[in-house]
Amino acid sequence: MKAIITDLDRTLLRTDKTLSEYTIHVMQRCHDKNIAIMAATARPERSILTYQKQIHFDAVTTLNGARSILPDRVVENGISHSSGNCILSKLNAIPDVLISIETSEGLYSNAAIPEWDPMVFDSFPELHPQTVIYKILASSKSYTLYDQIESILTDDTYHTIADNALVQIMAKRATKWNGIKAMLASLGISPDEAVYFGDDNDDIEPIRMCGVGVAVSNAIDAVQKEADHITGSNDEDGVAHYIEEWSQKYEN
Repeated sequence: MKAIITDLDRTLLRTDKTLSEYTIHVMQRCHDKNIAIMAATARPERSILTYQKQIHFDAVTTLNGARSILPDRVVENGISHSSGNCILSKLNAIPDVLISIETSEGLYSNAAIPEWDPMVFDSFPELHPQTVIYKILASSKSYTLYDQIESILTDDTYHTIADNALVQIMAKRATKWNGIKAMLASLGISPDEAVYFGDDNDDIEPIRMCGVGVAVSNAIDAVQKEADHITGSNDEDGVAHYIEEWSQKYEN
């Protein structure tokens, strides 16, 4: 394997959102062996800076593939403004829906979210024409939202559900797999030469398409069924243990 690609939350990161010293050490050893290390995450770039300093990723796909930071360039796959306005107007018509919008200008939300610190708006904001809409997030305490999500989407968007609660709406070209393909191509590495680690719905395609797909033991059933291997949970440093065991076999 020439590349290690991993999801972050509930996969590489422990439940308390930290990286263990063991995981950091294993990743550093991979760098020393000239193995590329990449992340593919639903998080925006601003929320992975701490992990970037600890791991030194060679490339990163953020926002489910809406923005990929490559060694030589940045690739953006945003939602069109017409589709974004259409989706937001429909979401605003549903009672009890928490809405957030990840954009190139920052994060907007219709309610205060202390851990995210968004710009709060009463209705959906008027965005500058040059603003990129990366992702629309929605959640609800009732099931009204989830029952009608398909009717809210436009032809050029799709959705996934994270943690069985958070609806994530992206442009159809904004997928983790498209971001991963761009990252691998930028480093001259084939998907067959990569191992991917994940836990949730948007990790299924990368697990299928990379040379080796590995699920952490806390992954949802659909991910575990697609994986070539299952390693320990995120709180057991499953990713790092798999890499170390694989490296020892390779060296022998």
